[in-house]
Amino acid sequence: NISDDNLYKHPKLGASWEGFALESIIQANEKSLSEFYFWGTEAGAELDLLIIKGSKRIGFEFKHSDQPKVTKSMHIAIEDLKLDELNIITPGKNSYQIAEKIFVKNLSDTF
Repeated sequence: NISDDNLYKHPKLGASWEGFALESIIQANEKSLSEFYFWGTEAGAELDLLIIKGSKRIGFEFKHSDQPKVTKSMHIAIEDLKLDELNIITPGKNSYQIAEKIFVKNLSDTF
């Protein structure tokens, strides 16, 4: 019997959330002639998902956190990829702007 407490403490929770949220966003956008990419550099900066829709470039990071933080990797992705925006997708209920071009959104606000 798995309790909610055990579920939220499981070491694979973040990876499971990332996979679920990433697949949900791809499915919601796959009919819109979008292109989907993972992006990473040799120096270790990475972006979980890059969607290109025409000339618009949108980045996604997936965090199972109530208070996600802006990282150096996010700023590098915005600069190197010329992102229009970067969305940090969380299971939280609130959506808000956390920095220039960086937004925290719950999964349902991305559709």
